[in-house]
Order: sequence, then C-alpha cells, then structure tokens
Amino acid sequence: MKAKTPSDSLTIVTEIVLPNDTNNLKNLFGGRLLSWMDRASAIAAHRHCKRIVVTSSVNNVSFNQPIPQGSIVTLEARVSRAFTSSMEVFVDVYIEDQTVAGKKVRANEAIYTFVAVDQLGNPINVPALIPETELEKKRYEGALRRRQLALILSGKMKPSEASELKALFFSPEEIANLENHENKGNDKA
Repeated sequence: MKAKTPSDSLTIVTEIVLPNDTNNLKNLFGGRLLSWMDRASAIAAHRHCKRIVVTSSVNNVSFNQPIPQGSIVTLEARVSRAFTSSMEVFVDVYIEDQTVAGKKVRANEAIYTFVAVDQLGNPINVPALIPETELEKKRYEGALRRRQLALILSGKMKPSEASELKALFFSPEEIANLENHENKGNDKA
C-alpha cells in the first residue's frame, strides 16, 4: 500500500445555517454540527483508504463559539494519522463573518476515529500517512498520545505501556527508574 499525505484526504463541506438547524438561541444546534462533522470526516477517511469506513469514536469536540443562524459554515476534514486499520481525522470548522470582507474564522474542531472494514465488517489495513506541514506533523505526533489514552480508558492498554504519554510527564531517567521498579515487582511475583 502506498503511503498518503493529509492533503490526499482533504474534504471541504460548506453549509448554511437555516432556521431548522438552530436551537432556541438561534445558533446552530450542536447535534447538527456533529452530523456534518461525522459526514465530512467519513469522506476524508474513505479518501485515505478507498474502503468502507465506520465511525469508531468521537474523541474530542470543541464548541468554541456559537454559530448563528444564516452563517456560512465550512468544514475541513483530513486524516491526521493512520494506524493498522484505524484513522484519526481532524475536522476544523470555520464560519464566514457576515461582512463584505467575508473573513473566515475558526469556530470549532473535532477529532474522529474511523476503522476501515471489508464487506463483512472485519477491520482491514489502511495506508500509512506522511505529514507534510508543521500543523500536520504536530497533529500526527499527538495522535499516538490520544490513541494510547483511549486504549487505557477502554482497558486495552496498561498505563505503564503508554510510552508516549509517560514522556509528557516524566524525564527519560524517571521513566527508566519507573520501569526498573516495575520489573523488580514482576520478579517477585
């Protein structure tokens, strides 16, 4: 499988916030935005692997600012990292201000995880990802930490095995001491 770049999966979706898309405050209903983000990120994941993809998790959603009725909303989704069969997808949400300038402002973001599956629903391998820009590299590196945290929370990984997460909190010397301490405890068992 040939590795791909985040730009290979870039998906841009533009919507307008209509009255039936809003809450009581006449701002975009959060559930509607989640649906738009899920669709955009599913397309990005499909573009990366060219296979059927299913949403595995919504890892993070940041509703940083309300999106008023009448706003033009642009979602930009792209794969930020590929693992064996799963792909992390970042979605950036922009709104155009309603002036003549029409400046885009980043309003929200989300991180989704998708798994590529075959016709029977079994996970299949996906191409590797090669980040190019500084932002893509930052998101790529962070994806491993986010994945380790998700695996710990789901009980599929022990905290002691999360090397990327440990590196955020401990120096290399402290990590070596922790591992030595763990090994001594295992020798006694």
